[in-house]
Amino acid sequence: MAHDERRLQVLRAIVQDYVSTNDPVGSKALADRHDLGVSPATIRNDMAVLEEQGYITQPHTSAGRVPTDKGYRLFVDRLSSVKPLSGAERKAIERFLDGAVDLHDVLGRTVRLLAQLTSQVAVVQYPTLSRSAVRHLEVVQLTGSRLLLVLITDTGRVEQRVVECPADVARDDVADLRSVLNSAFTGARLADAGSKVPELLDTAPPHLRALVAAVSAALVETLVEPGEDRLVVGGTANLARVAVDFPGSLRPLLEALEEQVVVLKLISGVDSGGTVLVRIGEENAHEALVGASVVSVGYGAGDRALGGLGIVGPTRMDYPGNMAAVRAVARYVGHLLAES
Repeated sequence: MAHDERRLQVLRAIVQDYVSTNDPVGSKALADRHDLGVSPATIRNDMAVLEEQGYITQPHTSAGRVPTDKGYRLFVDRLSSVKPLSGAERKAIERFLDGAVDLHDVLGRTVRLLAQLTSQVAVVQYPTLSRSAVRHLEVVQLTGSRLLLVLITDTGRVEQRVVECPADVARDDVADLRSVLNSAFTGARLADAGSKVPELLDTAPPHLRALVAAVSAALVETLVEPGEDRLVVGGTANLARVAVDFPGSLRPLLEALEEQVVVLKLISGVDSGGTVLVRIGEENAHEALVGASVVSVGYGAGDRALGGLGIVGPTRMDYPGNMAAVRAVARYVGHLLAES
């Protein structure tokens, strides 16, 4: 077991050196830079075993080795702890995000901040409607027979639908409708709210039934069939700095970021427990992301994840530092949205 632990130390040293230098790492360099407590010959033997096991590889005929996806995976899985951010870094996060004026501003600031902290591409998912709850339903009369239904969620997300009514609507009926809708839906989770619509049709005051019937289709569309989830992306220019890590072309990765669907699928598969997920290289199951790693975590209020955020970058990245930054920013965004 002792030699297994020592080989893990050798692998850690190779990962750290390769991430910082982008040069294949040799046994002499390891012996010089790290206090591994063994001779260069023993380090060479350990490297031979690690290579045989598929954790490191020789990119060309130099003496140096680089980690494989499998090697990075073991390195991440065996991190004893994610280093906490410094007090200054936490203060910077707080200061930068505290000035936000609304949800769009919070998410825009979040990706700029994450991109700065990690020097990677930052992505954040808009709060998923199905995980949100209704804060308020507003009804605005646009013309005699046309109403605007505005849904505001507890995460600050806003959805709007125009409703065409069969006849002109009295101003008092608009106010009554607003009151009936808010009594029925305020505080309800959107995932459950759609099932309340049939009951609302049965229990609405007689003079509002035709009006409720007219808005119910728009309500169901808003509650049950929420608009497509979106990503906010920041720091794409950081990829230019690491283009060398993507042999061939950056184009497939840039296209995947632009199309959003692939990255959204990876980012949205998060839980509310605050666990940082790391997908390395081929674990991303999409050819555009084979040379990339995705570090993601859920953000939300209490035990409820409202969406995911994270970073996308080359497999050669500072995993402990990036995992800490992603987790810290997610916590703060969650607090911010809970208070809004």
